Amino acid sequence: MSTKNNQPDWDKIAEKFDVWLPHIAPVGEELLAALEAKPGDRIIDLASGTGEPALTLARRLKGHANILGIDAADGMVRVAQAKVTKERLPGISFQCMPAEQLVFNDNSFDRALCRFGVMLFTDPLQGLKEMRRVLKPGGRFALAVWSTPETMPTMHWSYEVFSKRLPEDQHPPLAKITSLGAPGLLEDLLNTAGFSSFSVVRKTFDYQFKSFDDYWDTVEASDILKQQYDALPQNERGKIRDEVGRFARDFIHDGQLRIPHEYLVAAGGK
Repeated sequence: MSTKNNQPDWDKIAEKFDVWLPHIAPVGEELLAALEAKPGDRIIDLASGTGEPALTLARRLKGHANILGIDAADGMVRVAQAKVTKERLPGISFQCMPAEQLVFNDNSFDRALCRFGVMLFTDPLQGLKEMRRVLKPGGRFALAVWSTPETMPTMHWSYEVFSKRLPEDQHPPLAKITSLGAPGLLEDLLNTAGFSSFSVVRKTFDYQFKSFDDYWDTVEASDILKQQYDALPQNERGKIRDEVGRFARDFIHDGQLRIPHEYLVAAGGK
């Protein structure tokens, strides 16, 4: 993953990123269902981060597949590979590699997977071309990207509160993260990359927290907005939490914070 476009330094926050994994797990489930992987498949997970959903798939296939996760951030790869070692998981490994420069031969994989990675690629089109190149004829892919800015409340809130305090080159990367969410954009990109048989479906899931405090603890623990915080004067930092809290009030139901987010699932064949 690139650190350009004001993105977090994925290499440095790798060990903290896992606090988000339970919250985005529903997206992984949707992707695995769409991927239709089976025992004996050779599978690549692009921009695998700290290992999901590749690790979940490896546990389910119990060594009866060959799964490789790749990520451009070495720190993410180290965290993912440590999980393989700790669990002694067979049939899965991780390598540091940008999605735009896969080192594999054409027609090498039965399945290709990518959760919330394509829009963060330095070159999304090249990354998708590489995904298609390494898929075998008849192979299948499944990927997810975030939808439009207004359907991603948590990042939208952060953008609103930071953007009026920081120069544009230090704003949260809302535009990059939602860059493939507008109607037709992902379809056009997939077509240009050479895919011709696929579907794109809009889906929603909720971030669920016991309270706003619980949510904010997760934001701070993950360092996902560390660049923006570090750029603020000390006396401004406390105001960020309070302003985001005012946005969040509309999403408290039955004492819990439930925040709907929209994303796109693209799945199909080579």
